Amino acid sequence: MTRLRIATFNVESLGENSNAIAPLAARIAVLRPQFSRLDADILCLQEVDAEDLPGKGGRALLALDELLAGTQYAAYFRAVSRSTHGDYPADRHNLVVLSRFPIQQVEQIHHDIVHPFNYRPITAVPRPGESIEARFDRPLLYCVVALSGGQTLHLVNLHLKAPLAAAIPGQKRSALVWNSTHGWAEGFFVAAMKRAGQALEARLLVDRILSREPDAMIAVCGDFNADNWEVPVRLMLGAVEETNNRALESRSLMALDLQVPKPRRYSVIHAGRPVMLDHILASRALAARLSETELHNERLSDEVFSHPEARRPAESFHAPLCAGFDLEPSVEEAAG
Repeated sequence: MTRLRIATFNVESLGENSNAIAPLAARIAVLRPQFSRLDADILCLQEVDAEDLPGKGGRALLALDELLAGTQYAAYFRAVSRSTHGDYPADRHNLVVLSRFPIQQVEQIHHDIVHPFNYRPITAVPRPGESIEARFDRPLLYCVVALSGGQTLHLVNLHLKAPLAAAIPGQKRSALVWNSTHGWAEGFFVAAMKRAGQALEARLLVDRILSREPDAMIAVCGDFNADNWEVPVRLMLGAVEETNNRALESRSLMALDLQVPKPRRYSVIHAGRPVMLDHILASRALAARLSETELHNERLSDEVFSHPEARRPAESFHAPLCAGFDLEPSVEEAAG
């Protein structure tokens, strides 16, 4: 059998630009062993920042390059999400796919399937006379990966909107302080719409793939900012108990973190509550080849209570999740 290990990891603002994060050298000292432990063939990363290139224009993932130097991942094929302002990464929170196998196709999906919402705020001051356009904060990164033995993997890397209230005009005193509960409530509602909308765009992308290739191996990886029972994950899974139609069962996805024992099934600790926000969802064809699931959460700190000081620690508040698969052997492996 051919081994395939797919991992997802929100590295939380990896870069030199944020004063709230520990120095890059300290972060590398913590993150590089985590990357090595994952031993991933395909690694999906979220929140990779990009640095400006003075005199050259654009930006590059310099911090990520430094982190990967000397590791197996330095030689991997790479796909990176792009800024809406040019053919280079955004300044903050890019999506990155690192793959030992060739990446045949890369596509950025950002309102290509689900259109922006037209929404007229209720509590805005002053209230606008017309609807405003609500757009997703981040794209989806879709890759087609050529595995050994002529097999193909369809990979979606995503980072859904955080459950933090979106800005409502005239309703915020400062970046984190609201003027009213009704303004905050509407902002929270808008954020939930955006998060569900991103998940819908990913779900529709998966259905398009399955319509072309019913037995496609598909993995949707990333930070969903939602637990398994919340709307975005349920929307993506498309479970038969939701559709009540057995004919659609082959379209459903499986949450591979459910293979982890429940007491250890969490990727973030938020205000003392363990929550599973990071997921790898697999199509039936891929899930049938699952051999192992690992969740490296032994050293997680509470993202709310553990570090009240201004500078955050070097480690991520998210745990990496890894799934291993046994694929059909290549012709050369079968003959050997």
